[in-house]
Amino acid sequence: MNKAQLVEAIADKLGGRQQAADAVDAVLDAIVRAVVAGERVSVTGFGSFEKVERPARYARNPQTGERVRVKKTSVPRFRPGQGFKDLVSGSKKLPRGGEVAVKKAPKGSLQAAAKKAAAKKAAKKAPAKKAPAAKKAPAAKKAPAKAAAKKAPAKKAPAAKKAPAKATAKKAPARKTTARKTTAKKTTARKR
Repeated sequence: MNKAQLVEAIADKLGGRQQAADAVDAVLDAIVRAVVAGERVSVTGFGSFEKVERPARYARNPQTGERVRVKKTSVPRFRPGQGFKDLVSGSKKLPRGGEVAVKKAPKGSLQAAAKKAAAKKAAKKAPAKKAPAAKKAPAAKKAPAKAAAKKAPAKKAPAAKKAPAKATAKKAPARKTTARKTTAKKTTARKR
């Protein structure tokens, strides 16, 4: 199903094709803008959209085998909700009336959720500067333990004689065999 087909599917419920197109555009625009801003968009029973950071990494060019640096990037991710998963897997059946069993948000909860999200976003910005300093202190305690582990070499058993270098295994030459030539026998049809 593409966007035009989606608009056609909901046009009857919204009273017209233009209203359905505007509704689909408004929903998609709101989701895209929120995800680009780094917010998580959750629709209960359907799923959630979020922005995910991918770190820089090395990859291989499949044609040349050359090692290529890939820059860090952000990508959108969709995680289906449990209700959606159950419907797709077949453990739950779709209702007949055409209404999908997605829980409706109670009145006033959307405004409260918007306030909570704004407060959460503001709270993330303020302590974000203090969080790295707090993480550095425990890391400093762990560093001496790692350094001590590196300094203490493992005891090696005394080697009396050095083993000779491994010789590479040579392949035995393939046997030359000639195929037997057989002549095809002609058979004549027998009359009974």
